[in-house]
Order: sequence, then C-alpha cells, then structure tokens
Amino acid sequence: MIEVKVNGLFLTQAQSSGVILKEIDGEQTLPIIIGEYEAQSIALGLENIAPPRPITHDLLLNMLEAMDAKIERVIVTDLKNNTYYAIIQVKRKSRVYEIDARPSDAIALAVRQDIRIFVEEEVMQKGAYSADELQDIEERQIEAGNDRLERLKKDLQEAVEKELYEDAAKIRDEINKLESRQ
Repeated sequence: MIEVKVNGLFLTQAQSSGVILKEIDGEQTLPIIIGEYEAQSIALGLENIAPPRPITHDLLLNMLEAMDAKIERVIVTDLKNNTYYAIIQVKRKSRVYEIDARPSDAIALAVRQDIRIFVEEEVMQKGAYSADELQDIEERQIEAGNDRLERLKKDLQEAVEKELYEDAAKIRDEINKLESRQ
C-alpha cells in the first residue's frame, strides 16, 4: 500500500468536484471525482473549521467516539469502471472492522482527525498521474479553455450585431466564468 495525503481539491470544466491524493514518498497523484457535498466537507476538515452543528461526517466521528471506537486508517482499495472503492478500518477494543465506504466519505473523516490514508498499489497504477502527465493535462485544458473562450467571444459579437441581447448577456456571463478560472 502507498501512503498518500490530500494535496488539494479541484473543479473540472464540467463543474464536478474532485480531490487529489499525492504519494507521501513519491510524485504520483491520484485525482478522484467526488460529490460537491463531500468536497465541501473535506475542505472544512482541511481548514479545521467546525460548523456550528455537526454535519454528517462529524456526527459519525461523534458516534464512534461515544462507542469507544477509533478509525485506524482509510484505504482506497479498488478502481472498477471508473469508480473508486474504499474501506475505513475502525478499531473497537481489540477488534478491527473494515467498513465499505466511498473514498470521498472516508477522506472527509480522515482529514478531520489526521487519520492516515492509503491507496492500494494496483489502484495507484491504474489511476495515478506523474507530475509530467499532470502538467500535460493542465496545458491541454488551458488550450481547450482558450479555444472555447475565442468561440464565445465570436458568438457574443454575433449576438450583439443581431440585437439578441438576452443571448449576449448569457454568453458574456459564460466568458466571465471562463476568464475568472484562468
């Protein structure tokens, strides 16, 4: 198994949230697309922000504490059909339980209590990127974003010329979104 840390959160061009796991003793990174709620929960955990009332991940940790149980570690165990799988190892007294979980939920719990996160080697081989591969992907995304931005600017000019002001306003908003990301 390979120990990893949360290296950050990201937002795809399709507005999907993701988390990046990076090898502690290496350069490979594993991006995993996750839900928006889980991304927000991970962000809260990374920033050590406690909401005024417990959210689901805090509630689960409170329940484990009340039952005198503790999460030992989180493991991303598999990748099948572009879906990642994980387990949470929970210890209570002398017994260890392995609980099936989505990686996003397991990570959201782990970042709240500095719990170690691992990825099976086979999963890392299937889904990870090297630093060079990530740079190539980022460059292609920037190029694609620039192409889209140029198309939108042409569409905006046409909409204004045709006096389609509602369409022009929507296109302008889309241009502003793209430019704010770059």
